[in-house]
Amino acid sequence: MALEEIERESMDVDVVIVGGGPAGLSAAIRLMQRSQETGQELSVVVLEKGSEVGAHILSGAVIDPIALNELIPDWKEKGAPLETPVTKDKFMYLGPAGSITLPEFAFPPMIKNHGNYIASLGNVSRWLAEQAEALGVEIYPGFAASEFTYNEDGSIKGVVAGVAGIGRDGQPKPGAEAGMELNGKYVFIAEGVRGSLAKKVIADFDLAKGKEPQKHGIGIKELWQVPDEVFQSGLAQHTFGWPLDDKTGGGSFLYHFGDNYVAVGLVVHLNYKNPYLSPYDEFQRMKHHEDIAQHLKGGKRISYGARAITEGGYQSVPKLTFPGGALIGCSAGFVNLPRIKGSHNAMKTGMLAAEAAFDAIVNGRQSDELIEYQTAYNKSWVAKELKKVRNAKPLWSKLGTTMGIPAFGLDLWSTTLFGGWSPFTPFGGSLKHGKTDAASLEPAKKHKPIKYPKPDGVLSFDKLTSVSYSFTNHEEDQPIHLKVEDLALQKNSELAVFAGPSARYCPAGVYEWVKDAQDTDVFQINSQNCVHCKTCDIKDPNQNITWTTPEGAGGPNYPNM
Repeated sequence: MALEEIERESMDVDVVIVGGGPAGLSAAIRLMQRSQETGQELSVVVLEKGSEVGAHILSGAVIDPIALNELIPDWKEKGAPLETPVTKDKFMYLGPAGSITLPEFAFPPMIKNHGNYIASLGNVSRWLAEQAEALGVEIYPGFAASEFTYNEDGSIKGVVAGVAGIGRDGQPKPGAEAGMELNGKYVFIAEGVRGSLAKKVIADFDLAKGKEPQKHGIGIKELWQVPDEVFQSGLAQHTFGWPLDDKTGGGSFLYHFGDNYVAVGLVVHLNYKNPYLSPYDEFQRMKHHEDIAQHLKGGKRISYGARAITEGGYQSVPKLTFPGGALIGCSAGFVNLPRIKGSHNAMKTGMLAAEAAFDAIVNGRQSDELIEYQTAYNKSWVAKELKKVRNAKPLWSKLGTTMGIPAFGLDLWSTTLFGGWSPFTPFGGSLKHGKTDAASLEPAKKHKPIKYPKPDGVLSFDKLTSVSYSFTNHEEDQPIHLKVEDLALQKNSELAVFAGPSARYCPAGVYEWVKDAQDTDVFQINSQNCVHCKTCDIKDPNQNITWTTPEGAGGPNYPNM
């Protein structure tokens, strides 16, 4: 029996939210808060592709509670897991064998972490889910939304979620499920960075018209548990410089919090040029630097993961509304790059969209554009915050680390002290990003291979061992969710011209170039390893790889990340 012959059920609700992260859950909570305040009945469904809420959430994370203060003012009394206030900020420039600690007074107030909390964003999401369910929100974990449904006028009606039981050959297996249509008066896309539905809706409705291309980084993170003599509760340390060269943007984070946890990670900006660069291996060798290693001494690694990050900022945020719904959180891209924070902005945009949708539904509207959300965002503290740092990413990209960091420091002091005025854009506007991250990659002939040290099994580890610490699992007999449009192009360009960077930019060992029995190069995709970071969808030089949703509940299962 073909999949289309299996009966598909449907359910109609007021608001469908795709994604159970901070943005989606904040939107759901605000909708139900308004419902209770006004006595207006409302039905809200949140779809989460992970096995549970928080399973796919990975972030540093130092959290600014400004949005949470607005959403749930008594969050401390309700036990929100923002358990460790930042007590010490440390900013360092690393060299291969030393470091310089930068004076705190040199950094504008926005960059400092006083009043912020170190936490697991996954656990914060789990707690937000509890608050949402207590208000009557229905949350369906393990339901991957794979396609849209449409109204006759072309507006978004809902999504199809929960398709399961399809074999690798594309044919339904016994017990296959065609999924369910979940239709709403409005649909919020809160998938996080580079979600497949967000990518489609941005393209279909031309939401990025007139905007700069979105920019990204890859964040690779490990969670360690360390002995008492090493643990420094509340320390937030950030570095830039080594192991990355001056033309490769990025930096490390290291946070002490909770039960003797140390979260350590490296963010590499994905507009790097050298196809031989491996973000994963840069991270592994970084941990051997004394200013990192001393924080892990005697400790034990307990979790690993990776995730793409939006870095384009103010000038890359697409139009937020489309007929029938809205983009919220990192589906649109609200990360403040210099602050290395975005969850507060994600939550606030979810709340703004919720306010607009609730008022529209009360007034009898549905499936139109929530222009009130766009207007509210334009006036919000989210937009004001992002506008202040709009030139940070372009300056870093154009000038390199040594010159770019001081330049955007000057720019941020100017925009802070002079009401948004920048010496780099004195007549308003923003510096441009120019190329996409994919277009930034250069042919291999322009670069030399990088020889990375072998992992020692104490501080550094091989890739496949690391993937086991992400607790990733997929049903193996399902279609490969990483779609290569043209295998010949992959061989003639990705391998022949760029020396096969997919094997290096992927932090999970998904892609390999192997020889078959005829000694021919074959592109092998180990899709069961995928941690859903989306880097391949972003960095492939020909944009020949598309990440799509695998069967629901597949992917990583991050504990305390």
